[in-house]
Amino acid sequence: MAPKRHAASTTSAPVSSTPTTTTLSSGPVTLKSNASPVDIAANVWQQYITSTSQRTLLLDAFMVFLVLVGGLQFVYCVLAGNYPFNAFLSGFSASVGQFVLTASLRMQTSDTSSGALSSKPSSKGKNARFVDDEEQVPGISHERAFADYIFGSLILHFFCINFIN
Repeated sequence: MAPKRHAASTTSAPVSSTPTTTTLSSGPVTLKSNASPVDIAANVWQQYITSTSQRTLLLDAFMVFLVLVGGLQFVYCVLAGNYPFNAFLSGFSASVGQFVLTASLRMQTSDTSSGALSSKPSSKGKNARFVDDEEQVPGISHERAFADYIFGSLILHFFCINFIN
């Protein structure tokens, strides 16, 4: 009996230039190698929205707000002058400091662990450390990280208010 031919191998699929994404039945959308920058940006944004927790999205939105506030303060200082220079420095440092504190909170409360402790040596030489799976130190709880964030924010704003004079 002769071997059977598969219908898919005898016919060629039409080539089209419009679709640049393929959907796998068991995974996320993947991009082809010739995808446009707009398709890449849309895919990155869609993956960010679908795979990021609500808490992290809220922290990211607050960080964008802090960048906008700091940018507006800098533009105002350039355009209108910086007569009360202490006020500008205090406000700008408050927004930059709050951004740094929020980024730290985001890193501590992120759901994905980057695997900071691994079984590979951290450095070469006599100070090389090997961490076994049983020795892994538990991370900081979300409540502790938020309490540290609040405490750092209070100290930051205390210094900023005192700097205004």
